[in-house]
Amino acid sequence: MVDKSEKFNWLVRIGYFSRAVLYFALGLIALTGAARIAQGTDGIFQAIRGFPLGTVLLWVMVVGLFAYALFRLASLVFDIENNGSDTRGWVHRIGHGASGIAHLALAYAAFKFATTPAAPASDGAQQAASTLLSYEFGGVVLGLIGIAFLGAAFSQAKKGITGSFMNRISAQAPDATRWLGAAGYLARAVVYVVIGWSLIRAGFLISTAEQVKTLGDAVASLADDGIVFTLTALGLMLFGLFSLVLARYRIIPEMDVDGRIPKFRAGR
Repeated sequence: MVDKSEKFNWLVRIGYFSRAVLYFALGLIALTGAARIAQGTDGIFQAIRGFPLGTVLLWVMVVGLFAYALFRLASLVFDIENNGSDTRGWVHRIGHGASGIAHLALAYAAFKFATTPAAPASDGAQQAASTLLSYEFGGVVLGLIGIAFLGAAFSQAKKGITGSFMNRISAQAPDATRWLGAAGYLARAVVYVVIGWSLIRAGFLISTAEQVKTLGDAVASLADDGIVFTLTALGLMLFGLFSLVLARYRIIPEMDVDGRIPKFRAGR
């Protein structure tokens, strides 16, 4: 019989696999299909649907991205990765919560493409931002989310430079894991800066949702920046490969005896 801890473990690994597909496709499309990447995140899912067994893959991503989102939200609420409750710990936990929300949105986008024969026209992020701006302090909230993204960008860059992410990866992982992760995290830092700045502009400066960028939009906006765009796209592809390694070798927190709050398993 499969216990709750093992089910949790497998769901998270499917989540990392889904993230691998998403980021590898994002980087590949950016390098080979500028028109599709200009469609933002929708262009990514539309391209994936065109792969062999693309709809099946989209359903796997729906489950995986949702599972990964729950994993990150659990990191916020239950501190399953032992970040602590001091200021630094809460910064990491809030970052995990933001990642959870972002991946819930990605799971929903994948669901729409998996269930809709025609490509659904959506600008969900801009719609959500527009709704938020309609409230009295919505612009402030949107701007603060942007600042949080800039903080996340700093954290991503720091991980890439220091290699601290290796602490929670099995020692049996391939030797290339360190540089794959470094390149991937640095590329994500660039993308997070673009997203964060778009939110700050929308919330604090121009009070319009039209400038808000999603994952795909952020990469597309770099298309005129030559080497920065190319390196970022390559880095995102490498982050996809890195996520594939994590799907196999990431040390997943174990569930406790009551099957509720996971307890982090120390790295080797």
